[in-house]
Amino acid sequence: MAAKKSAGSRTPATTTLDRLGLPYTPHEYTHDPAVDDYGREAAEALSMPPAQVFKTLLAEVDGQLVVGIVPVNGKLDLKALARAVGGKKAVMANPLLAERKTGYIVGGISPIGQKTSSPTFLDSTAAEHVNVLVSGGRRGLDIEIAVTDLLRATGGILAPIRRTD
Repeated sequence: MAAKKSAGSRTPATTTLDRLGLPYTPHEYTHDPAVDDYGREAAEALSMPPAQVFKTLLAEVDGQLVVGIVPVNGKLDLKALARAVGGKKAVMANPLLAERKTGYIVGGISPIGQKTSSPTFLDSTAAEHVNVLVSGGRRGLDIEIAVTDLLRATGGILAPIRRTD
């Protein structure tokens, strides 16, 4: 999987992957401003199974900012995330804080190339795939990347953090 670069796909995420020498494929699509389920929109627009397209969410575990990456057809299990971190309580981060700390806007937060690095946990269902898609750093751009390379680029850990209900 070689990086296919275009002017529209240059973001801190793609710059980071290029710097690390990790292969990826950018997938661009037209974002509909009326849609706020960004992950499902990406899966549909790119004709990808929702279980293979992952969304990046930020939470605070005992006051520490943490990144949780789960498939778009699931939800983040805050209790499981707290356990994975070794903490007691997790709450979703304020969207403005998430944007300020990552340097990305909600709906385009990539787990790669964030302004402030935070502990990162990738749901263990990602291991069922060779490649997954995550936000490339803006709405309308996803990056297809090998799970092992995503973990390498983020310093992430596989953990069961997806809510199954």
